[in-house]
Amino acid sequence: MTAGRWIGLCFALVLAAATPPGRAQQATPEAASGVDTKPAVRAHRHMAVTANPHATDAALQVLREGGSATDAAVAAALVLNVVEPQSSGIGGGGFMLVHDARRGRRIAYDGRERAPAAADDTLFLDADGKPMAFFDAVVGGRSVGVPGLLRMLALAHRDHGRLPWARLVAPAIRLAQDGFAVSPRLHALLAADRFLADDPGARALFYDAQGRALAVGTRLRNPALAEVLRKVAANGPDAFYTGSIARDIVARVRSVRHPGRLSLADLRDYRAMRRPVLCGPYRQYTVCGMPPPSSGGGTVLEILGLLTRFDLPALAPGSAFAMHLFAEAGRLAFADRDAWYGDPATMAVSPRALIAPAYLKRRAARIDPTRAHPGAVLPGRPEGVAAVPARSPERPSTSHLSIVDDAGNAVALTASIENAFGSRTLVDGFLLNNQLTDFSFSPRGVSGPHPNRAGSRRQPRSSMSPTLVYDARGQLYAVLGSPGGSHIINYVAATVVGLLDWHLPPDQVLAMPHVSNRNRMTEVEDTSAGRQLATSLATLFGQAVTLRDLTSGLHVIVRDGPDWVGAADPRREGTVGVD
Repeated sequence: MTAGRWIGLCFALVLAAATPPGRAQQATPEAASGVDTKPAVRAHRHMAVTANPHATDAALQVLREGGSATDAAVAAALVLNVVEPQSSGIGGGGFMLVHDARRGRRIAYDGRERAPAAADDTLFLDADGKPMAFFDAVVGGRSVGVPGLLRMLALAHRDHGRLPWARLVAPAIRLAQDGFAVSPRLHALLAADRFLADDPGARALFYDAQGRALAVGTRLRNPALAEVLRKVAANGPDAFYTGSIARDIVARVRSVRHPGRLSLADLRDYRAMRRPVLCGPYRQYTVCGMPPPSSGGGTVLEILGLLTRFDLPALAPGSAFAMHLFAEAGRLAFADRDAWYGDPATMAVSPRALIAPAYLKRRAARIDPTRAHPGAVLPGRPEGVAAVPARSPERPSTSHLSIVDDAGNAVALTASIENAFGSRTLVDGFLLNNQLTDFSFSPRGVSGPHPNRAGSRRQPRSSMSPTLVYDARGQLYAVLGSPGGSHIINYVAATVVGLLDWHLPPDQVLAMPHVSNRNRMTEVEDTSAGRQLATSLATLFGQAVTLRDLTSGLHVIVRDGPDWVGAADPRREGTVGVD
């Protein structure tokens, strides 16, 4: 062992002893993020945590009227389309986990976009057969998948709703018609975007006569979206997937820059799906997430499974040693994610094979507690298959909400139009997604067809990770999730570690600086505490570290005895609503 590695190991052992087991309730100075915090909120009855105060208010009012968690999620998701158009909406899709307290079951709802029937694996290859530049692929019609959000919300409402559908759409209609004040975050994103103002409809809606982003506080009205939502309120999702709205979507997709292949039949035939929830053990808890086409649930479980080898509860929360182990687990799990995940029909490996105890034990043996792996690692090889290492880009936008109702039902819902402002294509007041750019642009990896290649009616791989956690008695313990592109997986996994290993209150977990390794350099949130942590990771463990903004939007609800405790990420505009 070299002197450097011996010093690193000694430091690690000191850190491991710094906080005795059962004494990890308070974050160390190294764990403070340097970002503003939002205090946790306690409630006995019900709680809604969403990305925007308007959405939180809409959800809370539904809960007050006796609506279910699913009802509140529908209302909040539609309001988010109005007030947070850069992140999610009816032009995109989402994933939703529902905890049904009365029936004692949990259900995953898949509203992920699908490629048009006419798509094939050359979708993002140029005339020379080479992958397109990312934003050449994003902007325009080629990147638009069949939106799934409305079908998913309606399916979940049919299963779990109490209040009428039209009641749930009403808050979004009112805000679209009457308007809302442009927030600092929306203004900043509008001002920074290079492409949105090129769309005539978006320019008229989001920019002033001089082409400047609407100022903070300006009342933004969207009567076209209000009219679409009125039709959806009266006639359900069929009003969106057939008729004049569907014709407008298809006409726009086929006429803009880089026209797409979407058809009226693609919209008419789209169906949301119920899927089995993907669950696995972590310590004495059970963690449940979304199965493919999301890679989120499986990769979160793989990170946690790799970490079970180490006694994290005995370590100081957020310490350099703990974050080194977390980064190395992320490195290994992301190698598997990039190689194996895609549309369920194209995956050669089951997620269960990647979180099987024997497989995790073999993979975890590759984690050196004293030294970072020098660069990217290869994916693991479950028996009988060949690895297909390749990457596909995934950019952060997205929104998440967590809700519990009076009866103990819960929803974790993550929705997205993919990149900020999606494909920069506005139709009838809403933006269309660019989710098809989540496919691998190259249809083949080094060993054969990529599992995340584009194709007819396929669903692109996602990292969205709505998550439910259950305690040893099978009682719902936590509801959480985040936006953030492929970083979502590390945000969620780290939050689970903070809640379950260190028993930190949710607001303290959300205040810790982020560490994210996606089988590349270790990325650390660029805050004062993050910079100190990055120095320790590089000096003591040889981590190749880069500092950057890591703008999560975690929304967490945790059970504390008879009460719920909720927290919204201080990095965004989210709020907690309680009675």
